Amino acid sequence: MRASLLRSPSPLPGFGLSFGIMMAILSIVVLLPLSALLGRGLMIGPADLWDMVNSRRIWSALELSFRAALIASVFNLVFGIVLAWVLVRYRFWGRKLVDAAVDLPFALPTAVAGISLTALYAPNGVFGQALAPLGIKVAYTELGIWMALIFIGLPFVVRTVQPVIEELDREVEEVSATLGARRTYTLRRVVLPTLAPAALTGFALALARSVGEYGSVIFIAGNIPNLTEIAPLLIVIRLEEYNYDAAAAIGIAMLLISFAMLLAINLIQIWSRRRIGLV
Repeated sequence: MRASLLRSPSPLPGFGLSFGIMMAILSIVVLLPLSALLGRGLMIGPADLWDMVNSRRIWSALELSFRAALIASVFNLVFGIVLAWVLVRYRFWGRKLVDAAVDLPFALPTAVAGISLTALYAPNGVFGQALAPLGIKVAYTELGIWMALIFIGLPFVVRTVQPVIEELDREVEEVSATLGARRTYTLRRVVLPTLAPAALTGFALALARSVGEYGSVIFIAGNIPNLTEIAPLLIVIRLEEYNYDAAAAIGIAMLLISFAMLLAINLIQIWSRRRIGLV
C-alpha cells in the first residue's frame, strides 16, 4: 500500500529529490541554528550553564515570559474560537473589515504595535486615563505584556480554526438538536471535539510566537528587573555586553522549556484526535 503511494503520479519531483530538498531547507533554517546553540552549550559545560542561568533575575524573566505567553495564549484560544465562529456563521455589516483586521498583527511591525499600545495604555494615554480612576494600570505592568502578546497571537488561533468551522456540517448540529440535546450539550459534545485539534494547533502556534516576542513587549513592559523584564530582553542585554555564553545559556533554557511545553501540547493534540477518531 505504502509502496503504491510512493509510485503514484505526482506533480512534485520524486521522493528522493523532494526529501533531499526538504531536509536541506529544514537544516539551513531550523536544525543548524539549533545545533549551533546546543553546541555552544556543550562547549560551555552543564555546570557553567547552570551557574549562568541560576540567578533570581533570569528565573524571574523566564517565569514572566512563559507565564505571560501561556495566559495570553489561553485567552486567544477562547476568544479566537468565538471570533472565528462569528466570522464564519454570521453575516453582519463590517464583517469583511473585521476579517481583514485579524491579519493586521501579521503585517504590522511588532515595534509599531508596541509603541501604539504604549501610547494608548500609558498613564497619559486615551485608555490609560480612563482606567486610572478604576485603579487599573496597564502600561509598564505584566498586564501590558499580556495585552501585547494577545495582540500578536490572536491571528494564529483564528486562522487555524476558521477553515475547520467552515467545513463543519451544520446538519450534525441540527441532528443533535432534533434528538433533544441542548445547545450547551451540542457545543460540548459535538462542536468542540471537532474543533479541538485545530484549536490546539493554533494555541501552540500562539504560545510559541508569544514566548519569543520582543518588539511589541519592550515598549509597554517598562523592563523593570524582577518585575516586567522578559527573557528575550535579557538575551539582547547579554549580547550587547558581548557575553555570548550567558546569552546562549538563557537561550538554551528557553529552548528546553519551550520544547517541553510544545511536547505536552502535541501529546494532548494526539489524544484529542484519537478520541474523535481522526487517527
